[in-house]
Amino acid sequence: MNVPLLDLREQYRAIRDEIDDAIRGVMESQHFILGPRVDDCETAIAAYCDAKYAVGVSSGTDALLMCLMAEGIGPGDEVITTPYTFFASVGCITRLGATPVFVDVDPRTYNLCPAHITTKLTDRTRAIIPVHLFGQSVEMTPVMAIAEAHGLVVIEDAAQAIGAEDRGRRVGSIGHYGCLSFYPSKNLSAAGDGGMIVTNDAARAERLRCLRSHGSRPKYHHCLVGGNFRLDALQAAVVSVKLRHLDGWTGRRITNAQRYDHLFRTSPLSVVDAAAWTAARPRRRHTDDEAPHLVLPTVPCEGHVFNQYVVRVARRDLVRSTLGARGVGTEIYYPVPMHLQECFAPLGYGTGDFPESESAATETLALPIYPELTDDQAAYVVRSITECLAAR
Repeated sequence: MNVPLLDLREQYRAIRDEIDDAIRGVMESQHFILGPRVDDCETAIAAYCDAKYAVGVSSGTDALLMCLMAEGIGPGDEVITTPYTFFASVGCITRLGATPVFVDVDPRTYNLCPAHITTKLTDRTRAIIPVHLFGQSVEMTPVMAIAEAHGLVVIEDAAQAIGAEDRGRRVGSIGHYGCLSFYPSKNLSAAGDGGMIVTNDAARAERLRCLRSHGSRPKYHHCLVGGNFRLDALQAAVVSVKLRHLDGWTGRRITNAQRYDHLFRTSPLSVVDAAAWTAARPRRRHTDDEAPHLVLPTVPCEGHVFNQYVVRVARRDLVRSTLGARGVGTEIYYPVPMHLQECFAPLGYGTGDFPESESAATETLALPIYPELTDDQAAYVVRSITECLAAR
């Protein structure tokens, strides 16, 4: 059986007529840069995220970069974030000459652990970038309390988490900025690159609109040094169509996650929680005889939208190669944490500095979770993992 990690063709087939009509409308208008389709998309995304304003931009990466630019963050400044994330969360900080300061993750959720933030604060700290990893919100209440107490700006990296919630609040609308990505692998995707920033601050929204068009206001009059960070009309049209289907797709992702949970828990495998897995880690280094097999995703509170379904699994690389041979697509998010990346060596971090992030990088595996995944495909994935691990 073939089970891809993601199958966008099935999604397209289901909404082909709507997508094609939207693209045709843009082509007939010949209005490609900003304009009414981008305006409409911004309005819809702002409403969906429970935010007052939304600014369409060229990618999730540029969304993060623009928020830092809008706050004037640069050389001499420090920004607190997680080392267990996609490169953009950290790369944008260093591109502006600022310094990323890392906080290790919670081993249950893989999200930045708010309890550690205060230990990293200095008089140079300007911002916090919490990353809502895999579709699950960071615990934002303590993050916002720390930010308020110390006068810090909070830039939510919600690239993987549109629609996710923390205690009834939509991610992106909780901090000062929320950054979204419409990269094709995201729950809400464009037909290429695209992104958006949501905020509840009118002045910040206006500054972002200026920055995305080379800092010009009006045209050819430049009050800021910005860049070409615009969302184009074709991508906005595609996103607007898909937004109408997002809640249904999210519901199916949640159902798929629940189905995986049931199949794994009723399998012969030893399924444990994150605490038991961590306690068993020394034993796994010496023998696999009594070690647990895997940890399922932990969801401390409602609101996970499952951009990925990530398990910790014994002998991760062996399992991945076995699944690949059986036609099952998987991915490792992320094999090298940011503090150990070659380009960040000047920061002076080393192995062992962030043990939970390092463990996650060596033990986690993402399984197919896309909305069109069938019962038979999910059962095949679980059966393949079970046979691989049970036979060890």
